[in-house]
Amino acid sequence: MTQVPAGQARGPLAIVLALGTAQTVAWASSYYLPAILAAPIARDLGLAPTYVFGALSGALVISGLLGPRVGHAIDTFGGRSLLAISNLVFVAGLLLLSVAHGVAVLIAAWALLGIGMGMGLYEAAFATLARIYGTNARRTITGITLIAGFASTLGWPLTTWLASEYSWRVACQVWAAIHIAVALPLNLSLPRAVPLDQQARPGPGAIQQSGRQSETFAMVLLAYMFAAASFVSSGISAILPTMLVAFGATPAQALLAGALVGPAQVGARLLEAGWLARFHPLLSARLAMLMNPIGVVALVVGGPLLASTFTVLYGAGNGIITIARGTLPLALFGPAGFGRRVGMISLPSRLTGAAAPLALGLMVEHIGSSALWISALVSVSAFFALLLLRTERANSTPLQVGEQNS
Repeated sequence: MTQVPAGQARGPLAIVLALGTAQTVAWASSYYLPAILAAPIARDLGLAPTYVFGALSGALVISGLLGPRVGHAIDTFGGRSLLAISNLVFVAGLLLLSVAHGVAVLIAAWALLGIGMGMGLYEAAFATLARIYGTNARRTITGITLIAGFASTLGWPLTTWLASEYSWRVACQVWAAIHIAVALPLNLSLPRAVPLDQQARPGPGAIQQSGRQSETFAMVLLAYMFAAASFVSSGISAILPTMLVAFGATPAQALLAGALVGPAQVGARLLEAGWLARFHPLLSARLAMLMNPIGVVALVVGGPLLASTFTVLYGAGNGIITIARGTLPLALFGPAGFGRRVGMISLPSRLTGAAAPLALGLMVEHIGSSALWISALVSVSAFFALLLLRTERANSTPLQVGEQNS
């Protein structure tokens, strides 16, 4: 008798809504928290804001180091329980942060939040969807990034209001409560993973695993590409307004152009979910890596008049690359061992993302607006790395998830 996996019985839309909402809470209460709370935390603790951002960088390193182990656990057991545990870790970290009165507790709190980030952000969510849907997970991966792409849009105003009306400590406690009341039940509502023998076999466009060298080479290329993309994304995000002003934009123009990054990311993800979904995700990734260099050229040629063009291209590239972190390894290697591979591929990008704001900030101090050319060259190098990736058409027709011999 044919069995219908839990994910299909419930429907992908319900799963995307649940996991996307849980991811929004996870991102808003961790990665995006210092943008609003760094100043009041530092002021209350008598520290420089650099300490708070440094603690976030440490948390990113911890999350990256946990990635391969977390991915392997999801490959083995599925992601529902692990994502639920991540909510409890986030709660512990946020509550500890809310009672911090010195550097030691601040660092301990962000260490816990780093563990939660390693267990509960995109890589873990992508691996969970791969265990539910196999090679058919591309649309659901795109779906959760569409929803969670609003994490800063929704999270920053809420955090700002809580911190201004009450205190930053209350803001952390409210986010902890939201994890318990909203994100935890949503993660627990996810279906169990599809048994491995029901996973879809690699389809057309997959790399044929005839030997370890080909897979290792492809993983190295992907790791470099995502590390380069993370360096550019994290670095430019930290210096964007200052950089645009250095190119001649007024503060108001810089603010308006920067506000277009979020909508550009969402628009690019909608494009990926629609027209680009007909093509191999390798094409999407290659196009995305060219957007930042094209934007830099436009900004240099047109000056402040094309500042918005630059930010739209930069944001669109970021939006597609976020999706490619899940869809590209899935398309190239298949769902078996997906979580471990994504964890290994993502580790360098966590490190470069943590180091990028400081690195590009120093570049701006020494070479000014020429730092943007550095970011463009990094993106171009990642594009050439993707050109080295080759896919072959699989010999077998893809088996749909849940399809069994009756």
